Amino acid sequence: MKNFKKLPNTEFEIMKVVWSNEPPITTNMVMEQLGKERGWKAPSVISLMLRMVDKGFLRTEKNGKERTYFPLVAKEDYLEFETGNFMKLYHENSFLSFVNTLYNGRQLSENDIDELMKWVKKRRH
Repeated sequence: MKNFKKLPNTEFEIMKVVWSNEPPITTNMVMEQLGKERGWKAPSVISLMLRMVDKGFLRTEKNGKERTYFPLVAKEDYLEFETGNFMKLYHENSFLSFVNTLYNGRQLSENDIDELMKWVKKRRH
């Protein structure tokens, strides 16, 4: 796994738009799918996207007046990184601690537990 830095929530929201669309991505696409809903101005979105270029999450090309963006980080890789940090920070890398927290909070249904048991059995063989 690559060495990533945690993205602030606003940048992560933009990356979700990037990952859900076929590249290249434009700032107009981000504005249509996220920016207007959040009340962002186009210059703010451009600034955020250029910051993600600097961080190595996006690559950009200028085509005439329009700037296009391409993801350099796969969604699965970033989620693996974030989940690993979460597990380390909050559960000392203990899967049992994580599941126990969910179960004690009654967030796991019987169906969730059944699926989890099937998953564990599958991994053991």
